[in-house]
Amino acid sequence: MSSEALSIRHMTNSQKVAALLIALGPKTASEIMKNIEDEIEVEHIALEIASLQRINPETLNAILAEFYSLFQASGYLASGGVSYARQLLNEAYGENQADKILERLVATLQTNPFDFFNNADPAQLATSFQNENPQLVALVLAYLKPERSAAVLGALSPEMQADVAQRIAEMDRTNPEVLREVERIMENKFSSVVTADFSMAGGVESLAEIINRSDRTTEKAILDSLEMKDPEIAEQVRELMFVFEDIIHLDDRSIQRVLREVDTKDLALSLKGSNTDVQEKIFRNMSERATTMLKDDMDYMGPVRAKDVQEKQTFIVSIIRALEGTGEIVVSRGSEEDDFIE
Repeated sequence: MSSEALSIRHMTNSQKVAALLIALGPKTASEIMKNIEDEIEVEHIALEIASLQRINPETLNAILAEFYSLFQASGYLASGGVSYARQLLNEAYGENQADKILERLVATLQTNPFDFFNNADPAQLATSFQNENPQLVALVLAYLKPERSAAVLGALSPEMQADVAQRIAEMDRTNPEVLREVERIMENKFSSVVTADFSMAGGVESLAEIINRSDRTTEKAILDSLEMKDPEIAEQVRELMFVFEDIIHLDDRSIQRVLREVDTKDLALSLKGSNTDVQEKIFRNMSERATTMLKDDMDYMGPVRAKDVQEKQTFIVSIIRALEGTGEIVVSRGSEEDDFIE
């Protein structure tokens, strides 16, 4: 890079970010860098920081002013929507400059679609969604944080709850044009703004994660309804709701009850593909002699096929689900805490 001072007109966005971080100082800059999830972007910025040389005070002031306007606009958008943001920016910077700021902000922010709803009251959202098209509601919930979607889903009427749940499970990809149109409708109806980002949403995995964060009443209502409408999807969701690694969340009495149903050789094969935490959880709930025999079996079988391990893990998970269904063990989900009565 030339030693000639850079002009803001010739700087890339990464160079502007690098200049801002230099101006903020190493302590603040390091905290900001920690929160940038894109590793490639972090590398680009770090390289620019290392390469950046002379910036005249006028350019630095212009960079600071640009970021200030973007942060200010972001706050306006979050608090009052795009119309509110444009109105305040018009007053502060003039119409032409306000449009440029909003345009840069939309290009800069990488917010998930419908992110505004993550800050809304779930009960109010459920009330607002009750008369909406179930497919539209499913699309919105598929993009929200799972715990927020779970709360909204649980507050819907049983009929709509089941319908929306099935549509989430069957969802695959959303056409970006359709997504933008839905966002436009939501922006007008709820005075919010989101940045379109073509990404995958929905699917069986998404529904399982949402249900995992729901209360048991909601969970049972959804699964029972799915079982009637589409048993295959219901089974796929059940398989995803408790994975083999979740064994570490079972209490010791439940582990011991499960072990009574599992053959030692099947258990040894399932543990070959598990992490240390799962293995230690199992070992702690076996006698010293049984643990030694199990470890010997694991060592003796040597390398095993991943497919065989997965089959045994799935088999053990099915045992856990069956025992939970009969009430013999309790499976905790998410942050849920059960009350015990003496």
